[in-house]
Amino acid sequence: KDALNVKPYSYEPKKFEEYDIEIKITHCGVCGSDIHTATGGWGDITYPQVVGHEIVGHVTRIGSKVDATRYAIGTRVGVGAQCRTCLTCVDCKAHKEHCCRKGIDTYTGKYEDGYISQGGYADYFRCHYNWVIPIPAGLPSEIAAPMLCAGITTYQPLKKFNVGPNSRVGVIGIGGLGHLGIQWAVALGADVTAISSSDRKKYDATEVLGAQHYLNSSDAAAIADAVGAFDVVLCTAFGEDTNWDKLITLVASDGAFVVLGLPEKPISLKPFGLMTQVSVVGSHIGPPHMIEEMLNFAVEKGVKTIVEIMPMEKAAEALNKLDKKGARYRIVLER
Repeated sequence: KDALNVKPYSYEPKKFEEYDIEIKITHCGVCGSDIHTATGGWGDITYPQVVGHEIVGHVTRIGSKVDATRYAIGTRVGVGAQCRTCLTCVDCKAHKEHCCRKGIDTYTGKYEDGYISQGGYADYFRCHYNWVIPIPAGLPSEIAAPMLCAGITTYQPLKKFNVGPNSRVGVIGIGGLGHLGIQWAVALGADVTAISSSDRKKYDATEVLGAQHYLNSSDAAAIADAVGAFDVVLCTAFGEDTNWDKLITLVASDGAFVVLGLPEKPISLKPFGLMTQVSVVGSHIGPPHMIEEMLNFAVEKGVKTIVEIMPMEKAAEALNKLDKKGARYRIVLER
């Protein structure tokens, strides 16, 4: 189970169905989820397993029930972390498909016939058209790919909590998730503070990504001064010794602390920090219509993923580089 020592693997794709689209993959982002999954950090999986859920490519085949105008052969499209939902439950009907309890993930997901979904470190991918998103012309494929997971993971909670010009937003962690979260919040007009455990990324956060303020979470005095300073805090990073109680104090009354980076161990916090009616919530990607909205918003506002491109054949090297925190800020595999 030395999952970061990945090797080539051939497999039978899922059965092609009338609502499916097949995509020839050109790009796939490397996500921290790939490491947590491949190593078994989030729970046991069935090996061999192909990871990768930030997929961009071109349509090569469509089923008989697919709109041939929207998804014409050759159309550039993307698929994120989810590839199928039931479409009949309360959440799906309310256009909250990402909350569907029967949703199938892009990899490790189990279909009704027992097939285990295989991800985007591959030549092709096929899935239900509902989760296939056209990529706008103004967005390069390598920039778009990480937005299909990291992008929507940070964009959706900002929209959920109505972030705008009167909002104060803190983003904890300036990495694959955080560097996009900062840009979205700035583009939405919020007053944004980047929060990190050192000053190492201060220049990037303020001069490159556009945050108006910077907070070093290792500075006890600065943290004390920031108690109740934010309406919304996006928590995209954590450590073995993260003091969750301290971070919760940063949220204003009736504000939200949104857990986006997912630790492999349980989060421990005392209830006293919640007495100001602070909400601690999680957030799982976003629905297809919002992913499409986000991609167009990125073009409109000039939001861009900062990426390093590596060939698909170097997937193992890319995973290990990300695992050693050597990425700035996202790695994308390219064919």
